[in-house]
Amino acid sequence: MRMRLHFSFALVCLLALYIRSFSAFYLPGLAPVSFCDKKEKADEDCQTDIQLFVNRLDSVESVLPYEYDVFDFCKDAKELRPSENLGQVLFGERIESSPYKFKFKEDVKCSRVCPPKTYKHENKDDIAKLDFLKMGMQLNYQHHWIIDNMPVTWCYDVEDGQKYCNPGFPIGCLVAGDGRAKDACVINSEFNKKNTFYVFNHVDIKIKYHSGEQEGWTGARLVAATLEPKSIKHTDEDHPSCDGGNPMEVPADFNADVSIVYTYSVTFEQDNTIKWASRWDYILVSMPHTNIQWFSIMNSLVIVLFLSGMVAMIMLRTLHKDIARYNQVDQEDAQEESGWKQVHGDVFRPPRKGMLLSVFLGQGTQIFIMTFITLFLACLGFLSPANRGALMTCAVVLWVLLGTPAGYVSARLYKTFGGEKWKTNVLLTALLCPGIVFADFFLMNLILWGEGSSAAIPFGTLVAILALWFGISVPLTFVGAYFGFKKPAIEQPVRTNQIPRQIPEQSFFTKPIPGIVMGGILPFGCIFIQLFFILNSIWSHQMYYMFGFLFLVFIILLITCSEATILLCYFHLCAEDYHWWWRSFLTSGFTAVYLFIYAVHYFFSKLQIIGMASTILYFGYTMIMVLIFFLFTGTIGFFACFWFVNKIYSVVKVD
Repeated sequence: MRMRLHFSFALVCLLALYIRSFSAFYLPGLAPVSFCDKKEKADEDCQTDIQLFVNRLDSVESVLPYEYDVFDFCKDAKELRPSENLGQVLFGERIESSPYKFKFKEDVKCSRVCPPKTYKHENKDDIAKLDFLKMGMQLNYQHHWIIDNMPVTWCYDVEDGQKYCNPGFPIGCLVAGDGRAKDACVINSEFNKKNTFYVFNHVDIKIKYHSGEQEGWTGARLVAATLEPKSIKHTDEDHPSCDGGNPMEVPADFNADVSIVYTYSVTFEQDNTIKWASRWDYILVSMPHTNIQWFSIMNSLVIVLFLSGMVAMIMLRTLHKDIARYNQVDQEDAQEESGWKQVHGDVFRPPRKGMLLSVFLGQGTQIFIMTFITLFLACLGFLSPANRGALMTCAVVLWVLLGTPAGYVSARLYKTFGGEKWKTNVLLTALLCPGIVFADFFLMNLILWGEGSSAAIPFGTLVAILALWFGISVPLTFVGAYFGFKKPAIEQPVRTNQIPRQIPEQSFFTKPIPGIVMGGILPFGCIFIQLFFILNSIWSHQMYYMFGFLFLVFIILLITCSEATILLCYFHLCAEDYHWWWRSFLTSGFTAVYLFIYAVHYFFSKLQIIGMASTILYFGYTMIMVLIFFLFTGTIGFFACFWFVNKIYSVVKVD
């Protein structure tokens, strides 16, 4: 056993080293952009202009993101928007051009972005604009800027002398009436006036580039872009000076006119130590809790592999003895013994609500294949953070194209259950679960529309999603169901008795509800560490990039769900309880309940979200995740148990 444990640990270490190599793997097929200054000979492949794009602004204290323009910042006269894919639209990313434009290698010192933004205390529109800006500072809304498809980061020191590079920076900060500085106001001791907002109206931008002179290619490539936000009260609005000065204050009581001047400085620095293919590393490596995540995942993998080996060993030894005993021809009292063989005439009796079970299994199969392919592509680097929105786009497109397996599995199992209402089965498979998800999503979108959030999906996109659903997914589901119903029903290894066998009195642990509740504990134990970081990426706006480990946890989740369900199914059959169809689905599917409980705990213990709308949005989107995870894990457990039951009853002799 010790040798087996050491071997498992060595195997996990090798897998971890192999998967870690994926973290530095850049998006295949993404071509770098070369830049050069005016003195160099510029050709079609060399650019002199650098465009800064702005993304939506978000906050850890609110689920509602907003577009850049609603805060009344300086706008670009052209207002160009790069093309957005489906995933970006669904995630509410609203990337647009900005008035921050630079020339390569041309440093800029305290340049004004646009004419001063003046707010008159007697103008209602100005009052509303300034109140919205102060709301953004109070809730710690953050900018997200992009240069050459790379986030402009704000790097600062944290505990233990480490440096953290945040892909966003705050629009300002607030010193409360009790004198306590909130969030970003802590970085500057001058932010000390009570009940006052401080606007970060100046940024010092530093752009690092990798020159290609020594490597045989012309021009240079941008490898890093950082900034430092500052609050500066400009006394001369036409000729601003960014050296020292008082901070830009906005009093909480708007009783006088306020004028804000937005300025910036840019410096360029050559750094040939950073390669273009690894320019995201300084952002991803500095993400918080990274080292903790590696250690925790390794520890969980070793424990899960050890438990899986124990479960497999117990199952193989026990079943081997049972089958050998039952197959003894000369054992006269074999039929008198209790155990799983005694229910062979009832174990394949069709379940109640077979229609609903087959529909769930069809949808679960569709989700399982979609998840597997998406994670596999993410491991290869095709869905890296550099390819914005690619993860969601890939998942949606795969789900639409995988309607055929869903229809086939649902129809084949429904026919095996003896069902004859094939039209109802196909329609429910194509419409029931997607309809629930779309209804929830639409209600959440109504709230976002009402709040004026940039995350609200445009009406045209909703129509496009419906067109993909009804125009592609539903017909493919009908095609799969057609082939599924043409196939003969799955042949069972033993015959089913006409009269159902009476189930004996069950102990507490073999009753349905305790078994189902216990069945989801071990699978949830495999994923809760990864779940924490996934929730952080969704709600705390942190980048998630460890898809290699996520794929490994996905495989372990499959194994754990299968083994836990098979083990509990065996115990119930030994207790002569043959109602395993729904129980096998619900045993592993109950992991989704633990996911919901953890999401509730995460909301109250980790998040700072306030407001009724944000709370409803959080739990509304969480319910979509729980439903998808319920179908996914339940399908894994069912098919594992289905294979197990068919296997053991096909190798015993039945008189």
